[in-house]
Amino acid sequence: MSAVGHPAATSPQPGRLTGNRDFLLLWVGSGVSALGSRATSISYTLLVFWSTGSATAASLVTFAALLPNLVTQLPAGALVDRWDRRRTMVLCNAGRIVAIGSVAVAVARDAVWLPHLMAVAFVEASLGICYALAERAAVFNVVPAERYGAATAANESRANAASILGQPAGTLLYALTRWAPFGFAVLMHLVSLVTLLFVRRDLQAPKARADEPGGLLARMREGFAFVWGQLYLRRALGLFAASNILFQVLGLGLVVIVKARGGSPPTVGMLLVVNSVLGMAGAMTSNFYLSRWGIRRIIMGVNIAWAVLMPLIGLAPDLVVLGAIFALIHYGAGISNVAGMLYVLQSAPDHLRGRAGSIVMLLSSGANSLGALFAGFLLDSTDITTAMLIVGGAMGVIAVLAVLGFGGRARAEAERAEAAERERAEATERERVEAERVGSQRAEAERAGPADAGSPGSRPVVGRGAGRAGRAGRDGGDMDGI
Repeated sequence: MSAVGHPAATSPQPGRLTGNRDFLLLWVGSGVSALGSRATSISYTLLVFWSTGSATAASLVTFAALLPNLVTQLPAGALVDRWDRRRTMVLCNAGRIVAIGSVAVAVARDAVWLPHLMAVAFVEASLGICYALAERAAVFNVVPAERYGAATAANESRANAASILGQPAGTLLYALTRWAPFGFAVLMHLVSLVTLLFVRRDLQAPKARADEPGGLLARMREGFAFVWGQLYLRRALGLFAASNILFQVLGLGLVVIVKARGGSPPTVGMLLVVNSVLGMAGAMTSNFYLSRWGIRRIIMGVNIAWAVLMPLIGLAPDLVVLGAIFALIHYGAGISNVAGMLYVLQSAPDHLRGRAGSIVMLLSSGANSLGALFAGFLLDSTDITTAMLIVGGAMGVIAVLAVLGFGGRARAEAERAEAAERERAEATERERVEAERVGSQRAEAERAGPADAGSPGSRPVVGRGAGRAGRAGRDGGDMDGI
């Protein structure tokens, strides 16, 4: 990396995520929080299904956990854009500690009550939504614009890593004693809360502009207007919403298949590990596909692949083949999740990121709660092979709509125009940061006085050539990865 214009006080390669202290603290804190949530998500299902044998009863808890995607997303997005982001995350962690702790106590005392589990699942998920929206927006305040893609991929990989460890840990802890996974989640949220206290940078959302609507409903309408104005984003969200309903059937179907074939909770956990490993691999390689295919081809390709793979689940001869099919499905999900979230957060201005993220999650995942109920009724009313064939047929229709919505020359030209606009915006941001850095160094040199001004290296080399060198040095650092 070129040394031109870099003061000695700064750390080397500041664009690298591994050298960004605040990003790492947010990344680790959110990761351990997700680890605890993953452990409880599978434990709710195991606790209810292994106790009652009813897929419908298990789906009720899942319904309660997913319902906040439908009713909490919109107000949460508007409020997170106004609230202090650090304080929001701290309070969300504290609330989850109390709620999940009550389940651990109830299970330890053998006083499990389905309405209590549903209420806690709803509260935990609602607080998790507020936390996630605040954390996503905060991350974009602690990394430079050229690292947005790497930061988004790192966050998606973190989510899959949490699944790799969290869901199997939940099943194993449940096998040891039923309250253990809930106690583990309490500990993880406590660790997450502590990490937030050490973040130095101000994570506060920007103050409201003079022309920004002040009321909650007005701010939500502003977010909707932004999302609705993105034609292909609307189409993509429709596809994601439909496929996410089917993923609810797949998730519960995996538990049903394992139990029907004589498996145990640890078997479910091992299969979930495989799924999460491939999901993380998809997230980690997403930038490779984005740079070569773009969002349009990714959407079409992933939906077509799912349409081929999903009906094969009901025909899998053994659990090994079943695990391989699920893993490939989750590999595609890892790629598409990074592509979709990066597109949204790059397109939205900072003061709209909380609302844009909440609206995207509402439209893409809000129907998950209904999908969970549909999954329970479908799997209780028909055999697993028929259920998976129904899912595969529905996915085939979604794949056809993906090709119709994103194929053709018009969409290709729109994608190229969007990419060019993002490159121009990033170049402008880099030039602004470079100008601020050079101006700051010049001011420091002037304050140092005439004697120091003549010393070697005390003043920045200013001018067109130096600007190119500084940018080249920084851009070269981007290849270092995270």
